[in-house]
Amino acid sequence: MNDVATLKALADPVRLAIISALMRAEGEPQTVKELAAALGEPQTKLYRHIKQLEAVGLIAVAGTRLVSGIVESRYVAAQGSLRLSREMFSAGSETRTEAVDAVLAAIDLVRDGFRIQVRDGKLDFSAPDDGSAGPPAFVAHFAVRLDPERMVRLRRELGAIFDELAAEERSTAPDAVEVTAFALLYGVPAAEAGAVRAAGAGTAADPAG
Repeated sequence: MNDVATLKALADPVRLAIISALMRAEGEPQTVKELAAALGEPQTKLYRHIKQLEAVGLIAVAGTRLVSGIVESRYVAAQGSLRLSREMFSAGSETRTEAVDAVLAAIDLVRDGFRIQVRDGKLDFSAPDDGSAGPPAFVAHFAVRLDPERMVRLRRELGAIFDELAAEERSTAPDAVEVTAFALLYGVPAAEAGAVRAAGAGTAADPAG
Protein backbone atom coordinates (compact mmCIF):
# COMPACT_ATOMS: atom_id res chain seq x y z
CA MET A 1 0.00 0.00 0.00
CA ASN A 2 1.33 3.39 -0.93
CA ASP A 3 -1.53 5.82 -1.50
CA VAL A 4 -2.10 8.79 0.79
CA ALA A 5 -5.74 7.99 1.60
CA THR A 6 -4.90 4.48 2.80
CA LEU A 7 -1.99 5.71 4.90
CA LYS A 8 -4.16 8.39 6.49
CA ALA A 9 -6.69 5.71 7.38
CA LEU A 10 -3.91 3.76 9.11
CA ALA A 11 -2.70 6.79 11.08
CA ASP A 12 -5.03 6.20 14.01
CA PRO A 13 -4.62 3.60 16.79
CA VAL A 14 -8.37 2.89 16.95
CA ARG A 15 -8.53 2.08 13.25
CA LEU A 16 -5.42 -0.07 13.56
CA ALA A 17 -7.06 -1.87 16.48
CA ILE A 18 -10.14 -2.57 14.34
CA ILE A 19 -8.03 -4.02 11.54
CA SER A 20 -6.03 -6.12 14.02
CA ALA A 21 -9.21 -7.49 15.59
CA LEU A 22 -10.59 -8.46 12.19
CA MET A 23 -7.33 -10.11 11.16
CA ARG A 24 -7.31 -12.11 14.40
CA ALA A 25 -10.84 -13.27 13.57
CA GLU A 26 -9.33 -15.07 10.53
CA GLY A 27 -12.13 -14.40 8.10
CA GLU A 28 -14.99 -14.74 10.60
CA PRO A 29 -17.15 -11.65 9.93
CA GLN A 30 -17.62 -9.30 12.88
CA THR A 31 -20.30 -6.73 13.63
CA VAL A 32 -19.52 -3.30 15.02
CA LYS A 33 -21.06 -4.47 18.30
CA GLU A 34 -18.70 -7.45 18.44
CA LEU A 35 -15.70 -5.29 17.58
CA ALA A 36 -16.64 -2.79 20.28
CA ALA A 37 -16.80 -5.58 22.85
CA ALA A 38 -13.45 -7.00 21.73
CA LEU A 39 -11.73 -3.61 21.85
CA GLY A 40 -13.42 -2.25 24.97
CA GLU A 41 -14.64 0.79 23.04
CA PRO A 42 -18.12 2.37 22.83
CA GLN A 43 -19.97 1.07 19.79
CA THR A 44 -20.88 4.58 18.66
CA LYS A 45 -17.19 5.54 18.57
CA LEU A 46 -16.35 2.89 15.97
CA TYR A 47 -18.81 3.71 13.20
CA ARG A 48 -16.84 6.64 11.79
CA HIS A 49 -13.60 4.63 11.85
CA ILE A 50 -15.31 1.65 10.20
CA LYS A 51 -16.52 3.84 7.34
CA GLN A 52 -13.04 5.29 6.77
CA LEU A 53 -11.47 1.84 6.65
CA GLU A 54 -14.16 0.57 4.30
CA ALA A 55 -13.75 3.58 2.01
CA VAL A 56 -10.08 2.79 1.32
CA GLY A 57 -10.60 -0.97 1.04
CA LEU A 58 -8.82 -2.04 4.24
CA ILE A 59 -11.97 -3.80 5.44
CA ALA A 60 -15.01 -5.04 3.55
CA VAL A 61 -18.64 -5.87 4.23
CA ALA A 62 -19.04 -9.66 4.24
CA GLY A 63 -22.79 -9.64 4.68
CA THR A 64 -25.79 -7.85 6.13
CA ARG A 65 -28.92 -8.78 8.02
CA LEU A 66 -31.97 -6.98 9.35
CA VAL A 67 -32.03 -6.65 13.14
CA SER A 68 -35.04 -4.91 14.71
CA GLY A 69 -35.61 -3.01 11.50
CA ILE A 70 -31.95 -1.89 11.22
CA VAL A 71 -29.49 -3.21 8.67
CA GLU A 72 -26.51 -4.72 10.51
CA SER A 73 -23.27 -5.19 8.56
CA ARG A 74 -20.61 -7.76 9.26
CA TYR A 75 -17.00 -6.93 8.35
CA VAL A 76 -13.81 -8.78 7.46
CA ALA A 77 -10.25 -7.60 6.98
CA ALA A 78 -9.22 -7.22 3.34
CA GLN A 79 -5.69 -8.49 4.08
CA GLY A 80 -3.89 -10.86 6.42
CA SER A 81 -1.09 -8.45 7.35
CA LEU A 82 -0.03 -4.84 6.92
CA ARG A 83 3.38 -3.74 5.66
CA LEU A 84 4.64 -0.39 4.47
CA SER A 85 7.18 -0.34 1.66
CA ARG A 86 10.53 1.26 2.41
CA GLU A 87 10.10 3.60 -0.56
CA MET A 88 7.42 5.45 1.39
CA PHE A 89 10.01 6.70 3.86
CA SER A 90 12.54 8.03 1.34
CA ALA A 91 13.36 11.74 1.37
CA GLY A 92 11.58 12.35 -1.93
CA SER A 93 8.47 10.32 -1.15
CA GLU A 94 5.12 12.10 -1.40
CA THR A 95 3.74 9.80 1.29
CA ARG A 96 6.57 10.09 3.80
CA THR A 97 4.62 12.14 6.35
CA GLU A 98 1.61 9.84 6.18
CA ALA A 99 3.82 6.74 6.47
CA VAL A 100 5.51 8.11 9.59
CA ASP A 101 2.09 8.97 11.07
CA ALA A 102 1.00 5.36 10.49
CA VAL A 103 4.07 4.12 12.37
CA LEU A 104 3.37 6.51 15.25
CA ALA A 105 -0.22 5.24 15.41
CA ALA A 106 1.11 1.68 15.64
CA ILE A 107 3.35 2.73 18.54
CA ASP A 108 0.34 4.27 20.31
CA LEU A 109 -1.71 1.11 19.73
CA VAL A 110 0.98 -1.13 21.23
CA ARG A 111 1.44 1.22 24.19
CA ASP A 112 -2.29 1.38 24.92
CA GLY A 113 -2.68 -2.38 24.62
CA PHE A 114 0.30 -2.96 26.88
CA ARG A 115 -1.13 -0.60 29.50
CA ILE A 116 -4.45 -2.47 29.50
CA GLN A 117 -2.82 -5.89 29.83
CA VAL A 118 -0.67 -4.70 32.74
CA ARG A 119 -3.66 -3.04 34.40
CA ASP A 120 -5.68 -6.26 34.12
CA GLY A 121 -2.84 -8.35 35.57
CA LYS A 122 -2.35 -10.42 32.41
CA LEU A 123 1.40 -9.85 32.04
CA ASP A 124 4.11 -11.27 34.28
CA PHE A 125 7.63 -10.05 33.60
CA SER A 126 8.87 -12.17 36.48
CA ALA A 127 7.90 -15.45 34.76
CA PRO A 128 10.94 -17.67 33.98
CA ASP A 129 12.15 -17.88 30.39
CA ASP A 130 11.32 -21.60 30.13
CA GLY A 131 7.59 -20.88 30.45
CA SER A 132 7.21 -23.11 33.52
CA ALA A 133 5.15 -20.44 35.31
CA GLY A 134 3.25 -19.06 32.34
CA PRO A 135 4.26 -17.17 29.19
CA PRO A 136 7.38 -15.07 29.86
CA ALA A 137 7.32 -11.44 28.72
CA PHE A 138 10.33 -9.55 27.44
CA VAL A 139 11.20 -5.88 27.10
CA ALA A 140 14.43 -4.21 26.06
CA HIS A 141 15.36 -0.67 25.15
CA PHE A 142 18.89 0.45 24.49
CA ALA A 143 21.11 2.49 22.21
CA VAL A 144 24.38 1.12 20.89
CA ARG A 145 26.96 2.29 18.39
CA LEU A 146 27.49 -0.21 15.57
CA ASP A 147 29.43 -0.42 12.35
CA PRO A 148 27.15 0.10 9.31
CA GLU A 149 27.70 -3.52 8.26
CA ARG A 150 26.56 -4.77 11.67
CA MET A 151 23.51 -2.55 11.50
CA VAL A 152 22.56 -4.07 8.16
CA ARG A 153 23.02 -7.57 9.55
CA LEU A 154 20.92 -6.76 12.61
CA ARG A 155 18.13 -5.42 10.40
CA ARG A 156 18.23 -8.61 8.34
CA GLU A 157 18.17 -10.84 11.43
CA LEU A 158 15.22 -9.06 13.01
CA GLY A 159 13.37 -9.03 9.70
CA ALA A 160 13.83 -12.78 9.37
CA ILE A 161 12.28 -13.36 12.80
CA PHE A 162 9.20 -11.33 11.94
CA ASP A 163 8.91 -12.98 8.52
CA GLU A 164 8.95 -16.36 10.25
CA LEU A 165 6.25 -15.30 12.70
CA ALA A 166 4.08 -13.90 9.91
CA ALA A 167 4.29 -17.21 8.05
CA GLU A 168 3.31 -19.37 11.02
CA GLU A 169 -0.14 -20.87 11.33
CA ARG A 170 -2.22 -19.64 14.25
CA SER A 171 -2.12 -22.21 17.03
CA THR A 172 -5.33 -24.02 17.92
CA ALA A 173 -3.86 -25.50 21.13
CA PRO A 174 -6.01 -24.96 24.23
CA ASP A 175 -3.09 -23.29 26.00
CA ALA A 176 -2.19 -20.98 23.08
CA VAL A 177 -1.39 -17.35 23.89
CA GLU A 178 -1.89 -14.18 21.84
CA VAL A 179 1.59 -12.77 21.24
CA THR A 180 2.30 -9.10 20.56
CA ALA A 181 5.70 -8.22 19.11
CA PHE A 182 6.74 -4.74 18.03
CA ALA A 183 10.15 -3.70 16.74
CA LEU A 184 11.50 -0.28 15.83
CA LEU A 185 15.09 -0.18 14.66
CA TYR A 186 16.83 2.84 13.19
CA GLY A 187 20.30 4.28 12.99
CA VAL A 188 21.60 7.83 12.56
CA PRO A 189 25.20 8.93 11.95
CA ALA A 190 26.96 9.17 15.32
CA ALA A 191 28.03 12.77 14.70
CA GLU A 192 24.43 13.87 14.05
CA ALA A 193 23.14 12.01 17.09
CA GLY A 194 25.76 13.72 19.24
CA ALA A 195 24.76 17.12 17.87
CA VAL A 196 21.11 16.50 18.75
CA ARG A 197 22.01 15.49 22.32
CA ALA A 198 24.23 18.54 22.72
CA ALA A 199 21.51 20.88 21.47
CA GLY A 200 18.99 19.36 23.83
CA ALA A 201 21.33 19.65 26.80
CA GLY A 202 22.03 23.33 26.00
CA THR A 203 18.35 24.15 25.87
CA ALA A 204 17.65 22.50 29.20
CA ALA A 205 20.56 24.27 30.87
CA ASP A 206 19.43 27.71 29.76
CA PRO A 207 15.66 27.90 30.34
CA ALA A 208 15.65 31.69 30.47
CA GLY A 209 16.93 31.89 26.90
